[in-house]
Order: sequence, then structure tokens, then C-alpha cells
Amino acid sequence: MTTKDTNTTYATTTAESRKSARKQGEGDLSRIADFLFEAGMLRKTPRSGYQFLGSGQENVAEHSFRTAVIGYVLARRMGADVGRTVCLCLFHDLHEARIGDFNYVNKIYNTCDVEKALHHATEGTGLEEEMIGQWRELEAATTLESRIAQDADQLDFILNLKEASDLGNTFADKWLESALLRLRTHEARELAQEILRTGIDRWWFDRPDKTWWTRGNGHHKSSGE
Repeated sequence: MTTKDTNTTYATTTAESRKSARKQGEGDLSRIADFLFEAGMLRKTPRSGYQFLGSGQENVAEHSFRTAVIGYVLARRMGADVGRTVCLCLFHDLHEARIGDFNYVNKIYNTCDVEKALHHATEGTGLEEEMIGQWRELEAATTLESRIAQDADQLDFILNLKEASDLGNTFADKWLESALLRLRTHEARELAQEILRTGIDRWWFDRPDKTWWTRGNGHHKSSGE
């Protein structure tokens, strides 16, 4: 066999190996379709703690979205792997499509098998190893990215509690005290303090131009007024 033939055979074998590995990683399309429908169930899965708070409501998909945004911001500020952090945040409650959301009162009496739920959700999709690995990393909280994701989860809750407090729910202040103590990183604690100092309407009422609200129907006053 000539060198050219050897190189051609190697290239063909390598390409086939890559194609096979990629195919295995892709998983079965029918199971991926199942998985995507299941992810949509998070839109219909309520976060159950608000029944104890007495105000507010949110589904798990809404919570996961802002948690991922917070994770993105913190990871960039802290020099962490942004993509990995965002994935940890985005999928941290995926199992709740099957299990539901257990609030802190529920957890006193109930347990659940998260890995079993994730296995059933992802088997055949090509995602099982990665999803379960992410869950284990998140629970161990030994990597910077997992600690950021844990803090992002709490900071989303802290933002909701701050909103409830500003709108007059006095229970939210008590809950805030506990949530702040659960933060793991200095950067998250700093951000939490800034959140507590910030009015929930500042982003739209004070900025970009607070005088907008005093001009009457949005019209600029004439120079003679």
C-alpha cells in the first residue's frame, strides 16, 4: 500500500469514527422531540414557595431563564467559564418537569430521586451523561462555575423577594435574611447588597430620563414655559 493509499484510508477511517461519535452524541431524534416537549412542561410547573410567602407567582421556566442571565453576568465578572455556568443555571431545575418544585417546607418531609428523573428524561437523547454530570457538579459545588450557578439561583429569588418587599409584603424581609446567608461567593453577596439598595422601578422610572414623566403626554415643554 502506498503512502497516498495509507493516508486516504486513515482519513476515511477518521471521518467515519467522527461521524459515528457525532451520531452517538446526537441521540435519537424521536427522544429529542420528547425531551423538548418535557422541557416545555417547566412553563406549566409553578414554583411552590410563593403560597407560603403570600404573594407572587412564577413558573420554573421563568426562574431558570433569569437564573441563567445572572449566571452569565457573574461568570463574566469572575472570570469563570461562561458557557458552562449558563448551562448549569439553565438546566438546574430540569428534573422538576417530572418531580415538581419542592419548597423549603416540602423538603422537610419529602425526598425525590433527581438522577432517576434526569435519566428518564434524557435516555436515548445523547444528553444523559452531560445532564447528570452537570447535576452532580452543581450539587457538589466544588467548581467556581457550580458555586456561581448556586448563587445565581438564590439571587433570582432575592430579586423576587425584593420586589415583594417593595410592594408591601413584610414576610419577604424575613425571607431575605435567610436567602442572603445562602450565598457562597463574595461577588454574589456584593451584588445582593446592590439589589437591596435598588428600587424595583428605577430601571424604567429614573432612567434613561426621569423628566419624561413630568412633561405631560411625552411632549417637550416650549422654551417659554
